[in-house]
Amino acid sequence: MTKNTRPPAPPVAPKHSLKDTRHAIERVDDYAWLRAENWQEVMRDPSVLDADIRANLDAENAYTEAVMAGTGQLQDLLFEDMKGRIKEDDSSVPAPDGPFAYYTRYITGGQHPLFCRRLKGGDDDQVLIDGNALAEPHAYFRIGGVSHNPDHSMVAYASDTNGSEYYAVRVLDIETGKEIGKPIPDTNGGAVWANDGKTLFYSRLDENHRPRQIFRHTLGTSPEEDVLVYEESDPGFFVGVGMTQSRAFIVIDAHDHQTSEVRILDATALDSEPRIVTSREVGHEYSVEHHGNDLIILTNCDGAEDFKIVKAPLSDPGRDSWQEIEQHRPGRLILDSFPYKNHLIRLEREDGLPRIVIRQFDDGSEHAIAFDEDAYSLGVSAGYEYDTCNLRFTYSSMTTPTQVYDYDVTTRERKLRKTQEVPSGHDPKDYVTRRIMAPAHDGEEVPVSLLYAKDTPLDGTAPLLLYGYGAYGISIPASFNTSCLSLVDRGFVYAIAHIRGGKDKGYDWYKQGRGSTKTNTFKDFISAGEHLAREGVTSRGQIVAHGGSAGGMLMGAVANMAPDLFAGIIAEVPFVDVLNTMLDDTLPLTPPEWPEWGNPIEDRQAYEIIAAYSPYDNVTPQAYPNILALAGLTDPRVTYWEPAKWVAKLRASKQDENLVLLKTNMAAGHGGASGRFDRLKEVALSYAFALKVSGGLEVKS
Repeated sequence: MTKNTRPPAPPVAPKHSLKDTRHAIERVDDYAWLRAENWQEVMRDPSVLDADIRANLDAENAYTEAVMAGTGQLQDLLFEDMKGRIKEDDSSVPAPDGPFAYYTRYITGGQHPLFCRRLKGGDDDQVLIDGNALAEPHAYFRIGGVSHNPDHSMVAYASDTNGSEYYAVRVLDIETGKEIGKPIPDTNGGAVWANDGKTLFYSRLDENHRPRQIFRHTLGTSPEEDVLVYEESDPGFFVGVGMTQSRAFIVIDAHDHQTSEVRILDATALDSEPRIVTSREVGHEYSVEHHGNDLIILTNCDGAEDFKIVKAPLSDPGRDSWQEIEQHRPGRLILDSFPYKNHLIRLEREDGLPRIVIRQFDDGSEHAIAFDEDAYSLGVSAGYEYDTCNLRFTYSSMTTPTQVYDYDVTTRERKLRKTQEVPSGHDPKDYVTRRIMAPAHDGEEVPVSLLYAKDTPLDGTAPLLLYGYGAYGISIPASFNTSCLSLVDRGFVYAIAHIRGGKDKGYDWYKQGRGSTKTNTFKDFISAGEHLAREGVTSRGQIVAHGGSAGGMLMGAVANMAPDLFAGIIAEVPFVDVLNTMLDDTLPLTPPEWPEWGNPIEDRQAYEIIAAYSPYDNVTPQAYPNILALAGLTDPRVTYWEPAKWVAKLRASKQDENLVLLKTNMAAGHGGASGRFDRLKEVALSYAFALKVSGGLEVKS
């Protein structure tokens, strides 16, 4: 396509009006037909998609390709930039377990990981699972959970071959490499070994793609013979299975977004009935670990909004027996805790920054691991071992590549085991990272993390990519991201708005951005953008907003609410048809999501609140920024028709010449392309769009 060639006219989706009346309120949906009636079948076999729907998606893909054709060379450059920052033959630091140490590695040119082990102290690889070989026959391939059995003779792994997150679990004999028995279909992505080394526990998906059953599988038997261990009766609760760090108990967790209930099962007495720790109460979230004769419980009970840690005797684990270990302190959010034999580790966040605290069980003394930078990210790995003094953690900042440390919790010696290599070169001194506070509409202060090249002028001329999520209590860390450097090196400021709906400033920060207060999330993001413009970091109309999934809802909402603030919107797998999805209780995530958004089926007030902000329902005849929506055909979390309907309605309503583009990956789901390099090509498309619409390239309508 030459520079002066105009792209073809955008596709126009036909309107087939569907009326829906709830709570005496009538709505008309012109694009409901894009929702395939056989969507469950499409998840398993995309070839059965209705021909008219496929034609619409294909036309949108062709239009996006035509419009973005002039950025082809730029996309190639961006891809090579990002690929050049990835060490192709990289590997993780081996994690010890008995006589072996387990790790993953990549080979040069390989898209998928290899799962390996070596003898402790040795350096000879033993490849257990070769992701590249397994992926070869498939257009899409992703490995889920991988786990070895206690005697190190077998390994179980889960894989998904079309992006719909129906994982099949397979077991391999490590010595022979041969598969043992039949694959276990329709799992949630992993399996847990019991201590006998021949029994697996896993979660099975139901006909609505919900994990509501836990099964026990014995090697040598058919999956059809597997024993049902627990079944959840409430469609709003999902179940998962894990194991305590001590390996003494199988843990079965039933939960929605605000309530949990845990059962434990002796990992050596597999026929016994799972024991409930404490019955579910709405709003009570807790998790369970084990130490000696006690359970260690992280809980928000009794007003401990930011969580506390208690213990309870195994003989009587109910609420009446709970004894406080670490008290609740408002504003100090305890994110996670896990015990070693002699120490209790907790990861917590205060004033927006994480820290690691180690407590000795014998005398209760504790200390924290200190860090120097003003904004950073921490991750803690419990590892495989229980009787150990070694804690492994990762550290990074927006300028500092990821570092892996081993920390001796007794001597307090910190040993750097690995620093992320950037083959094309990276000098942190070439960049600046800052955290600023943006005043919100109601007087709150929204943290914003910034990254930019030190020679980028902050005089209002720099374009800015503003990322946000703001849901489910998920906090977005200020961590190292090699991909965003491709924008930063081209003059962009990269910013993360730590908006309400996440837990960046504690649990209350989450509460202020969900349910009836959800619009705080959107207003916070807009406030962050406006503050950055006022301060001269960028200017209005120079901001490209970016978010995905629930962050895609954010993108749709701010496009409706403050369209002139943004040059462009990048909405990945965007949850934009909120009201219709929350009214459809057959969809995989709808019942478990009601505590987050409200139940508009039963509650008129919830209906009205969601209807007032749902991006699809609030598209109006006005000017909109340039928009790029990305979708996955087999996505079970945010179904493909949400962005398809949104784009169709935007085109029919907007009063401007700006771009509205939809790119649907017809061979992937929620996470996009599965290969590490294929995924970079999707990022390159998004970044080329950001450069195009922010003035780096001529925008063509």
